[in-house]
Amino acid sequence: MAGMLLVVSGPSGAGKGTVLRAVMDRRSGMFFSVSATTRPPRPGEQDGREYFFMDGKTFSELRGKGGLLEWAEYAGYFYGTPEGPVRERLARGQTVVLDIEVVGGAQVMERCPEAVSVFLTPSDERELERRLRGRGTESEETIQKRMARAREEYRFMDRYRYIVVNDALGEAVKTLEAVITAEGARAERRPEIFSQYREKTTV
Repeated sequence: MAGMLLVVSGPSGAGKGTVLRAVMDRRSGMFFSVSATTRPPRPGEQDGREYFFMDGKTFSELRGKGGLLEWAEYAGYFYGTPEGPVRERLARGQTVVLDIEVVGGAQVMERCPEAVSVFLTPSDERELERRLRGRGTESEETIQKRMARAREEYRFMDRYRYIVVNDALGEAVKTLEAVITAEGARAERRPEIFSQYREKTTV
């Protein structure tokens, strides 16, 4: 079976990480792509687990060689998806998950039209703001910046193949699983089925 590239985007507070962890706990054969970044590691972060931490020169060289599926600058640092590990996992028939923001998502969808794109969001902005405030870890200024950023991200929503509403975690997990199951059954992902029947019907 051919591998699947799953691109998941959505605003901060939408619950992307929580939904994806739940789905990956329930399904085998899924690989979460680790991004590269030039920002320094935070306490408790490990190279190769949360991110591949690189200096600016190394990141620039990788980008110049075409070694990134996508990249973007955010808050003064660069972030990107190394292409090599993604292609290796896809070649093994695995589902590779990219949890990336919309600019990077647009780049991946352009380079990889076969990618399955999902925009994950609460049903309205009020719920998103409620979640951001519920964290209790961010200032009012930061919350307003995140909400302004979210409004920009919503402008990209119609570029995604699927929209998953995350108002209830269980329902969002079921919906995303249904998307993965349906996409996995697409004819072009099952060339081995075609080949065996072609052999039987060849005169």
